[in-house]
Formats: sequence, C-alpha cells, structure tokens
Amino acid sequence: KSIVGGEIVSYTQMTDEARQVAEDRMVTAAQTWADAVVAMRFASDSIAEGTIEILAYGTAVKFA
Repeated sequence: KSIVGGEIVSYTQMTDEARQVAEDRMVTAAQTWADAVVAMRFASDSIAEGTIEILAYGTAVKFA
C-alpha cells in the first residue's frame, strides 16, 4: 500500500497508540509540580525500518 498509496491501518493504529503513550507520559511528568502544559507538540522519527519514535513535549507551567 505504501507504494500505490492508501492507509496502512495497523501502522495508523500503532502511531495513534504511540502518540497517546507519549502524551500520557508528558502529562504524568508535568503533574508532579505543574498546573498545565502549554505549546504542546508532537515530533516523530523513524529509528529503523518499520519503527517509529514519537515525542510529546511542551512547556509545563505553574499558576501563581
């Protein structure tokens, strides 16, 4: 499918799950002292063929 186009459903599911895990880890880390995360972003990269790395990052803020 990647040659002729179209969605590879299992790959889409894997990336959706990886994004959710990355976001959950970011939120858990921020909850130790922050009130919110702003300017949140995702970044992705392929480490090796058939793999993907997802990074969730943002600025953790504490309200005064």
